[in-house]
Amino acid sequence: MHKLLPLALSVMLTACAVGPDYLAPEPVPLAGFSQADAVADQSQDSEKRFWSGFNDPQLAALIDRALAQNLDLQTLLARYQGAEALLRGARRDRWPSVTLQGSAGEQRLAEVERSEPSSDRVEQYSLGAVASWEPDFYGRLQRAVEAGEADLQASAADLQALQVTIAGQVASGYFTLRGQQQLLAVAEQNVDLQQQSLDIVTARLDAGRGTEFDRVRAQAQLDALRAAVPQRQADVQLSLHRLAVLTGQPPAALNQQLAEARPLLAMRARIPVATPAEVLRRRPDIQAAERRLAAATARIGVATADLFPRFTLGALLGSVVGSDGDLFSAGAQSRAVTLGIDWTFLDVEGVRARIAAADATGAERLAQYQQTVLLALEETENGLVRYRHARERGRWLQASSEAAQAAVDQARLRYEQGYIEYFEVLDAEQQLTAVRSDLVQSRIEAATAMVSVYRSLAGAPPVPAAQGHGMP
Repeated sequence: MHKLLPLALSVMLTACAVGPDYLAPEPVPLAGFSQADAVADQSQDSEKRFWSGFNDPQLAALIDRALAQNLDLQTLLARYQGAEALLRGARRDRWPSVTLQGSAGEQRLAEVERSEPSSDRVEQYSLGAVASWEPDFYGRLQRAVEAGEADLQASAADLQALQVTIAGQVASGYFTLRGQQQLLAVAEQNVDLQQQSLDIVTARLDAGRGTEFDRVRAQAQLDALRAAVPQRQADVQLSLHRLAVLTGQPPAALNQQLAEARPLLAMRARIPVATPAEVLRRRPDIQAAERRLAAATARIGVATADLFPRFTLGALLGSVVGSDGDLFSAGAQSRAVTLGIDWTFLDVEGVRARIAAADATGAERLAQYQQTVLLALEETENGLVRYRHARERGRWLQASSEAAQAAVDQARLRYEQGYIEYFEVLDAEQQLTAVRSDLVQSRIEAATAMVSVYRSLAGAPPVPAAQGHGMP
């Protein structure tokens, strides 16, 4: 046995980790985003807390609460803690382990087993420390630690990715709520507008200059506009409930806090956007995919190590006595040193099958990583497109709203003077009510598109205080 220990140590010192060493994938060779010229500035970097650039303390407080209390985040946090515990176990496997073992037993012997007729019972007591260690000759344990470290980093990136997602959902939900409150205000304004029109028609009818047909049509339009108000109220309540649950609260928790309507965020003319390489480096979902690729690569080495023998060094120091002995006497001492060998050389095909499966998993993780990169680029490009066209649509709808309001004013004046029929007034009013709602809806789309861009960038630029609320 003493001759085996130097041999084992010699092999350990000259051993190396089997399996492929991990090489990170090459970055995507893109100089910039194709849609960035119109709405983005690639000369500036952005910070990860993208909501800090919206200059809205109420929104920031909601996101901070969601990051602290959202239950989906708590689920991933527990998963991260589990990966951390597994990594500690993998690291511990590389070092010797010492256990304390003890036993006490009594056995009744058959007549043929007795050394003397009167010795019908045998008692035995033992106490000892057992040490064992698996020298990592071929890097199996090292690769397992590498895989555990990569898994832990992937879990951390998953947690960060979900934080960005939750923050984006809260921001989008918040802007949707503010937009729904504006749509409710527009619906109520449309009711007031139509009520004024009905009052005009009724006054003309009372003066003998109108018709009952005009009054009935005006009343029908007023009732239709009133019917839209409850739907808008329901939309506001649904948005409040969604925000409350995102922040880890009961659905009605924010009804009072966010009841007061506020204007939507003013849109930035240009959004600072980094280069694609910088965006991909910062995105946690890509970091998670890359770390899973690293873990899969390390596990190829774990599987490959099974082609080689596994050695275990063991040692025992203890005492063994019978019924009349003393465990701690010199004569009771027991010592042992062992060298164990575990080698599945007769199951080479099974080992090679596991290596092939690990290789396939590595190829799968590589494809998933590449797909994640492409989806990230697509998400960014799509966000820039939606933001650009939503802002452009909003400008045209703003001009249309102003023109429609002027048309209603002119139509009412001309109707009162008897130059046109009421159906022309009604047509102008219907156009105004429709374009008002479309304008607010376009502002909601622009705000949520801007959040989508910031989410895809995993960050956003700070916004000066002068660029706070107040979308025109």
